[in-house]
Amino acid sequence: MSDVRQLLGMKGASGTTTSIWKLRLQLMKPVTWIPLTWGVICGAAASGGYHWKLDHVLAAFVCMLMSGPLLAGFTQTINDFYDREIDAINEPYRPIPSGAIPLGQVKLQIWALLSTGLGVAYGLDIWAQHTIPVLFFLALGGSFLSFIYSAPPLKLKQNGWLGNYALGASYIALPWWAGQALFGYLTWSTALLTLIYSMAGLGIAVVNDFKSIEGDRALGLQSLPVLFGIKRASLISAGMIDLFQLAMVAVLIAIGQNFAAVLLVLLIVPQITFQDIWLLTDPIKFDVKYQASAQPFLVLGMLVTSLAVGHSSLTHVM
Repeated sequence: MSDVRQLLGMKGASGTTTSIWKLRLQLMKPVTWIPLTWGVICGAAASGGYHWKLDHVLAAFVCMLMSGPLLAGFTQTINDFYDREIDAINEPYRPIPSGAIPLGQVKLQIWALLSTGLGVAYGLDIWAQHTIPVLFFLALGGSFLSFIYSAPPLKLKQNGWLGNYALGASYIALPWWAGQALFGYLTWSTALLTLIYSMAGLGIAVVNDFKSIEGDRALGLQSLPVLFGIKRASLISAGMIDLFQLAMVAVLIAIGQNFAAVLLVLLIVPQITFQDIWLLTDPIKFDVKYQASAQPFLVLGMLVTSLAVGHSSLTHVM
């Protein structure tokens, strides 16, 4: 089980492998691909233009491949490259700080994933017959955001608020935009909506900072647990997740999607319950249990919201 956790890129894992491909997969952290691929599904649902036919199914799959394994894999690999000193404190078993993979191989993987991801994005633009390569620009912008999140001198992750919001937007807004642009039109209204929704993603990102508090403090990274302490940071995390989902409830009511608003409220309630049981009790000890129990309700809420948006006028107003 520990080897599986390590292969998926989960924190707290241990174990060793000499397989170069297993090491490459560890760097890409497959567990992080799930929200990206789900975001594409939500964007496709919000577009109002997705249909259950072969070419649409294949295009959606390729878009999920681009967002998850390729560009999220790029993001995780470049983050590990620039975080090797922190990981030597927090997660010394990771491929780079353990010395299991040479830095030259890591750089090769970064460029291979980035170039392939951008190429796939452009191919999807051709399939969708875009006059402006929207998906390519989204992929390029997201990749640049990933770079400045991890790399100096900007290194957005040094700032707990800015870095976590960049992470939240990358996991919610960007794949949503990709899915919506692929099958319909990306409007200013839905772009703004998803950027607001990404504030809930900021709260989720904070959960990942608790186990890194020792290394972050040692190297001067101002994560929210470092800034506010574990108890206050857990309250901020829960508050951001709940508050901005409730903001989506208000939006759904405003656009006349009352049934979806009720469903979203019903999906928020168990999240609050699991926050009380796990997150607010001990976010370091119970972070995996909390995310495993609460996150399915959050992502289902995203789908409910996207389907409601797809049936509203928001996808047709520029």
